[in-house]
Amino acid sequence: MAAIEQIAANRSFGGWHRRYRHTSAVLGCDMQFAVYLPPQVEQGERLPVLYWLSGLTCTDENFMQKAGAQRLAAELGLVIVAPDTSPRGAGVPDDPDGAWDFGLGAGFYVNATQQPWAAHYRMYDYVVSELPALVEANFPVTAQRSISGHSMGGHGALVCALKNPGRYQSVSAFAPISNPSNCPWGQKALGNYLGPERDSWKAWDTCELLAQASERLPLLVDQGEDDSFLAEQLQPEALQAAAERVGHPLTLRRQPGYDHSYYFIASFIDDHLRHHARALGRPG
Repeated sequence: MAAIEQIAANRSFGGWHRRYRHTSAVLGCDMQFAVYLPPQVEQGERLPVLYWLSGLTCTDENFMQKAGAQRLAAELGLVIVAPDTSPRGAGVPDDPDGAWDFGLGAGFYVNATQQPWAAHYRMYDYVVSELPALVEANFPVTAQRSISGHSMGGHGALVCALKNPGRYQSVSAFAPISNPSNCPWGQKALGNYLGPERDSWKAWDTCELLAQASERLPLLVDQGEDDSFLAEQLQPEALQAAAERVGHPLTLRRQPGYDHSYYFIASFIDDHLRHHARALGRPG
């Protein structure tokens, strides 16, 4: 198991927000991730983990600094782990035109098969396997996990849960890219990372995965009605239709007046934390 190096620590609601660096064998580069450890860990309690996947251009810092999740996580006894959104560093390729919606900061939580991306862009394996193994080996946590995310990270959370029945106790998303095979962000990412054969994209598309899901884990999704990306990129109506076709439990909440920002996430994060806490057997 790779060693981890602590690079920052801040006291927060009786617990600790800490940041770490480690060398990822899966991604072939150094990675950073953040952990919120509630006060119960100092009392010797082992706690379940909520993994948070952030959106395009983000790092591990966005959610931890802007979502305001630590207060209730401390009360509920939930560890929160936030990875970066892509591999980074010397030798990791970026969008050749420097675009913000592909490459660095935009790993899309898939396993790339095309060059030059395949050597580093394996964020799915990192999130599902390597990072949890690292967390469970180094922190006082249980093997119970839940997963959530925003935008590209909402897509990632839904895909990780649907592709791994039994691995997560709950899943939720804010403004997820619901049908990446049919939106510009998704088509650019999947086309580059996986190649032009669209059949290969289906394994990374929530709407496609719902049709074959062997586990009917309830989905909680919040979507702002004033989100500027709503119609073109996010397509919650496609998610709703896909869930209805197979009878997959979905709570899709459309929130009037809310946009795509962390103001939106902070407004409803408590509902999501309680959703995960119930599934993880935490009091409150």
